[in-house]
Amino acid sequence: MKKIMLCCAAGMSTSMLVQKMRAEAAKRSLEVEIDAFPVSEIESQLHHADVVLLGPQVQYELQRLTEISTPRGLPVAVIDMMDYGTMRGDRVLDKAIALMA
Repeated sequence: MKKIMLCCAAGMSTSMLVQKMRAEAAKRSLEVEIDAFPVSEIESQLHHADVVLLGPQVQYELQRLTEISTPRGLPVAVIDMMDYGTMRGDRVLDKAIALMA
């Protein structure tokens, strides 16, 4: 089972997006685990993930997290601001799947 980790400032706004992504994954019969964490916990959670997507409000963490995750081959990317703002769980799920391919 692939694990998708979303990260935002406090883990709250992203949790709504997680619900949308989980619903979309269920519709597609995909076996994925999707969780959200605040940026303050991200380093302790990296070893549980196959891909990390950052909310636009914490994109400043991209370089640091990329440096930490590169030795593991763990992709890290920023969620598109429009997809995040409109809670497009389908598109964010597509992005995560593409990064894990």
